[in-house]
Amino acid sequence: MALRGWAAAVAAALLAALPAAAAPAMWRVSDADSQVFLFGTLHALRPGVAWRTPLYDAAMARAGTVWFEADMTSGDAETIRLLVRRYGSDPDRPLSRKLAPSDLAVLARETDIARIDHLRPWAAALMLSVRPAPGRGASVEAGADMTATRTARDTGKRVRTFETLEDQARMYASLPEASEVRYLTGVMRQRRKPALPPPLGPASLEKAWLAGDIQRLNAGLEAENPALYDALVRRRNNAWAETLGAEIAGTSGIEVVNVGALHLIGPEGLPALLKARGFKVERVQ
Repeated sequence: MALRGWAAAVAAALLAALPAAAAPAMWRVSDADSQVFLFGTLHALRPGVAWRTPLYDAAMARAGTVWFEADMTSGDAETIRLLVRRYGSDPDRPLSRKLAPSDLAVLARETDIARIDHLRPWAAALMLSVRPAPGRGASVEAGADMTATRTARDTGKRVRTFETLEDQARMYASLPEASEVRYLTGVMRQRRKPALPPPLGPASLEKAWLAGDIQRLNAGLEAENPALYDALVRRRNNAWAETLGAEIAGTSGIEVVNVGALHLIGPEGLPALLKARGFKVERVQ
C-alpha cells in the first residue's frame, strides 16, 4: 500500500475509533470504502460560540469533499435582488394586507413596513431570520454553516452543494400563501423569545444544539406548518438522500455533509433514509 493510501487508512481507523460525546449531533454513514459524516448545523450562532470538536475537525481535515445545503457565499447583492424580484415579490397584494392587524403591529416594531410591503411573506421571514435577534447577537455569519464554508475553502476542499440559491427561492415560492404567513409569524415569535427565561428562550435552543439534543430543535414544525415541513424538510431530505446514496456507492474516501440539524431528525431524517438504503449508519457524537 502506498504511503498516502496507508495514511488515509490510518486516519479512517482513528475516526472510526473516536467515541460519541455530548456535542452537536453527527452521524457516520459508510460502506466498504467510504465514510460520510453527517453534521447537523445551527445556521445562526452568537459570535465566539465553541462548537467544533476533535472528531469534527478530524473529519474535516481528512475529507476530500465537503457538502452544504447551498453556497451561501455565492449570492452577491445583485443576484439576491433579482431572485427576490422574481420569486419573493408581490406588488399587487402587499404584505400588509396578508397579515392580521396584531401581527402587522409586531412586524412594524421589527422593521419599516413600507420598505418590505412588496415582499411575499416567505421573503420577509427570511429577511428577519438572518438579522441578529435583539438581546441575543446570533447571526448567520457566525453560524456553523458559514464557519464551515470558510474552513473548507481556506483548506482547499472540494465544495459541493445540494441546491442553488434559485432552487431554494423556488422552493419557498411554491408554498401556499397561508403557509407563508404562518412561516413569517413563526419567525416573528422566535425573535421575541430572547426576553423569555430558559427553557423558552433561543439561548436554550443553542444550548440544546451544543449538547446534541436535536429533538429540541424540531419545535413541532410538521404539526404547525405541514406545507412548510414538506417543502423544507421531507422533499429535500429525500432528494439529498438519493444524491448521497449515489455518492457513497460510487466513490471512496471521507466526506463531510453540513446541513441544518433539522434534516437529521427522526424517520425522515438523512441518517434514517440512508440506513434504509443499506448503508451502515451510526451516531458518533
